[in-house]
Amino acid sequence: MHNMPINRLSHKPRRPFNGVKRHPMAQTQQPGDDMTDSITPRSKLPNVGTTIFTVIGQLAAEHRAINLSQGAPNFPCAPELIEHTHQAMRDGHNQYSPMAGLYALREAVAGKVATLYGHHYDPEHEVTITASASEGLFASITALVHPGDEVIVFEPCFDSYAPMIELQGAKVVSFKLAPPTFAIPWDEVAARITPRTRMILLNSPHNPSGAVLGDEDIAALKRLTAGTDIVLLSDEVYEHVVFDGALHHSMSRYPELAERAVVVASFGKTFHITGWRVGYCLAPAALMEEIRKVHQFAMFAADTPMQYGLARIMQTPSHYLGLADFYQQKRDLLVDCLAGSRLTLLPSAGSFFMLASYEKISDQSDSDFVQTLIREHQVATIPVSAFYSDGTDHRLIRLSFAKDDATLRAGAESLCRL
Repeated sequence: MHNMPINRLSHKPRRPFNGVKRHPMAQTQQPGDDMTDSITPRSKLPNVGTTIFTVIGQLAAEHRAINLSQGAPNFPCAPELIEHTHQAMRDGHNQYSPMAGLYALREAVAGKVATLYGHHYDPEHEVTITASASEGLFASITALVHPGDEVIVFEPCFDSYAPMIELQGAKVVSFKLAPPTFAIPWDEVAARITPRTRMILLNSPHNPSGAVLGDEDIAALKRLTAGTDIVLLSDEVYEHVVFDGALHHSMSRYPELAERAVVVASFGKTFHITGWRVGYCLAPAALMEEIRKVHQFAMFAADTPMQYGLARIMQTPSHYLGLADFYQQKRDLLVDCLAGSRLTLLPSAGSFFMLASYEKISDQSDSDFVQTLIREHQVATIPVSAFYSDGTDHRLIRLSFAKDDATLRAGAESLCRL
């Protein structure tokens, strides 16, 4: 760990809220006097407002738009998963689970990872069930990143990464990835690694671009981290959604990376249950010990009956081993349905998403174009500028194909009318 001075964040005043009573000892009060005052809080995240996902969701609901925006399935999960979970409830498994998670589920996760990636995690000390992948990311960053540290992040990226880092008093060192490949410029990364670099945050398959790490990326990571105390935090929530027979380059697959890596994954993405908010975290015991210290106070434990249900369904590997083919068919369906449109589709090698350029259609900013799509064409997408901290605009929109076939066809029909 680095002992660095606190990297102070700038603070902008926010509009005060009303209705907070001062303590009666604060000033003399006469009967009937109105002592209501206002307080201006000192924000820890002064530049953070309502997320684009909330804004688009509200606008889409208002206009009853076809939802190609949200990375959440609109089709049901496996009926047996519901039954397994209901049975756990009926059997009385409705109280707290162990803090680290139900052992049977940790054991199932460790077995899956050993089979797929060849790395053996100890279920007792190196696997933790978290209350969502987001909580796993938050606990990992909070536990391992200190004031004054630097964390390397690649944009576009999920909008929670930077706030989690900034809350620790650490500095986000961002690199902009450019379409169409969104390749990581490793030479530039090497030039900006300093003694304060504590963590590199990775996401593959990548949201929003659908890009995946390859052999050259793994070689670069090995080269850049050898002999350092840099931690790799790998967001692998789409680990089972890699297309065209390609390999998922999990950090767990490579011993010299696994020894410094925290891998975070999601049962929600794998089993079509994003609303259940259950994920897991893998790490060497020394790192996991610190992560669990945060986890136990942030959530203590994930939902118990869901863990029982997931432990049962994990005994049938076909549920996750068939996921790549399942979503590849949906990707290809959307591509086929958009063949007659004026959109230019970028390749998607994994995840639930593909990007589309609308430069042949409009010169609007991507945020304005997305609102036009919702208001005038009743189809919802996400502007890719929302995934850049400075709003970089490549005139791209993100399409989600985690939808039933009827929704994909209807959304494509609307887009083909542009």
